[in-house]
Parts: sequence; structure tokens; C-alpha cells
Amino acid sequence: MSENDTPRVAPQHTREDVVAAHRVVGGATVVALRGEIDLLTAPALSERLDTLTAHPHPELVLDLRLVRFIDCAGLGVLCRARNRALARQGRLRLVSESVGFRRMLQVTGLSDVFEMHTRLPHPLPDPIISS
Repeated sequence: MSENDTPRVAPQHTREDVVAAHRVVGGATVVALRGEIDLLTAPALSERLDTLTAHPHPELVLDLRLVRFIDCAGLGVLCRARNRALARQGRLRLVSESVGFRRMLQVTGLSDVFEMHTRLPHPLPDPIISS
């Protein structure tokens, strides 16, 4: 393996980057995610989603429209959050317009597992993105 084959992480790619904003609207917690959900960001995101799914009947909407990349660690986080929500008689919805993301779910056998939307479900307004 040459020096050029070494994987590099962009200096601005940190664990804090993935959650753009979250707020409660109409009883649902909307979490706007951005950037990359991968091995580096998955642990912090998982911890945050564990907190949001810790109570009975969690209603969680994950807005993935600003996510550029998601790997198997990221898919694992989404599956964990879904399983935790369902175990507490709650609900997890994903929002993504990405054909590539939908294709990834299909290839991995997860397309029928998640409730998918291309827009935020009504009556939820589009999120205001804040850092």
C-alpha cells in the first residue's frame, strides 16, 4: 500500500458535524442531519438518537436531505434508532430525496424496513438549519 492509498479524513469532518438541528414539532422530534454519517460520526449520532428514543412512544423524523454520504456504520445507527423506537411503541421516519440512498436501502434489503418520505411529513414544516 502506497502513501497515496492511505484513507484520509477531511480536517473539518468531525463528530459534531452530522446533526444540523433538532426540534419538536407536533409531538414529533425532527432531527436534520447533514454531511457524512460514517464510522467517525456514527457513535455520537447513535448516542444522540438513543437519548431521543429513550422514552415511551418516541416519534422521530430524521431529515437526511443534507446528508452527502452514509456507510454501513450509518445504516447501523438508523437501524438501531428504528428498533429502539419500535420497541417503545414509537415510530421512526426517514426523509430523503436521494435516489442513491433509496438504492442502497434496496440493495441491503432495508427498503421495506424504513418508512421513507421525500419531504417532511405534514404538518411538519421544513426545518430551519442551524449549527
